[in-house]
Amino acid sequence: MEIKNKASRIRLFSLKTPQMRAFHLSWFAFHVCFFGWFGIAPMMAVVRDDLNLTKTQIGNTIIASVAVTVVVRLFIGLLCDRIGPRRTYTWLLCLGALPVMLIGLADSFETFLLARLAIGAIGASFVITQYHTSVMFAPNVVGTANATTAGWGNLGGGTTQILMPLVLSGILMLGVSETLGWRLAMVVPGVVLFLTGLAYWQFTQDAPNGNFDELRESGELVKAEKEYGAGASFGAAIRDVRVWALFVVYAACFGVELTINNIAALYYFDNFELSLEAAGLIAGLFGLMNLFARALGGFFSDFFARVSGLNGRVRWLFLALLLEGIALMLFSRMAVLGVAIASMVVFSLFVQMAEGATYGVVPFINKKALGAVAGIVGAGGNVGAVAAGFLFRSESLSYQQGLLFLGVAVTAISFLALTVRFSKETLDEENAVLNESEEQIDSAVALR
Repeated sequence: MEIKNKASRIRLFSLKTPQMRAFHLSWFAFHVCFFGWFGIAPMMAVVRDDLNLTKTQIGNTIIASVAVTVVVRLFIGLLCDRIGPRRTYTWLLCLGALPVMLIGLADSFETFLLARLAIGAIGASFVITQYHTSVMFAPNVVGTANATTAGWGNLGGGTTQILMPLVLSGILMLGVSETLGWRLAMVVPGVVLFLTGLAYWQFTQDAPNGNFDELRESGELVKAEKEYGAGASFGAAIRDVRVWALFVVYAACFGVELTINNIAALYYFDNFELSLEAAGLIAGLFGLMNLFARALGGFFSDFFARVSGLNGRVRWLFLALLLEGIALMLFSRMAVLGVAIASMVVFSLFVQMAEGATYGVVPFINKKALGAVAGIVGAGGNVGAVAAGFLFRSESLSYQQGLLFLGVAVTAISFLALTVRFSKETLDEENAVLNESEEQIDSAVALR
């Protein structure tokens, strides 16, 4: 898919261009999705008592919340290729709002599990965010654009940990019981999700020059079935070993982040005997690093691309993931609250930089199957979360032991990043495009 008029600069404080409207609304939509996806996590201590859940049952709900996302992410990228990111995001947000609000009707482990399973589909929003910025921005800034929108979206994991306990507290101050309070609290993110879906439809478009259906009718964009049918697109992606290497790599970074989002508040609540609000505030620090950390990962990916091409992006990905694994092992050994918080912040920095570095590589694997590649790699994050979830559902393993084993696995997986290679033809082509984008910036600066 060849998209014209991609932006070669990120004008952060502008909403005048379709590129920047897509930039800001895509990260905000993903951010809001975290409120629905993980809104229940910081209130799990209350839910646990209300529904009489065991540690194994809580672990099963954690797995459910990320398992269904694997399937949805695999196909959401193909849907973006077919009907465009604008329409895809709108439907996901509006339909996803329903199970978020309806989880309050759960009255047993089984119904609660089904609700979390349904809500998990919202996690596919990440793929649409990455897809939309990939078609809007040129190679010289696409790594930064992808990482920033994803990072500010992931920031929702941190703000959710902080805000949802406050929402619950506000409701309880009105005299509502805890049993009813957590159920009413989940209505709030559901309403916000629905309104965001309407805004996405109103203020964005699929590509710089218009929506996909309009561009195909005008002949500017080849019709999907003629260019690269859904089957061919998916087939090309699954046959590429580099896609599966990035699938596992993303499992080791985003999968870890999802796991921490699910267990952090409960971890601090139980291990350090904190209040629900204090545990949520500390857990929120992990997600708040997304304010700049993931964007930093994409920025360095673009920087190393200018220095040594696509291979520079790959080497940076390896380094970020290796440091993540080491930091996670150190965090797992901390028993003093202050030191545990400090080590968690350092660990969070490398987790999110590794995520940004991963999607600094993704747009260059196969441009004709961008949606399929983005979807498969994105699904890897949820597979990683599902696998990690089994560590934290076991009654025989403490959370600290689970985190240590996870850190060892991440360290080993980091070396897999080095297997991602590009042909000389691709390297030369991307260097030429990169140089062209840089020349456009230089010309624009000279004219000013």
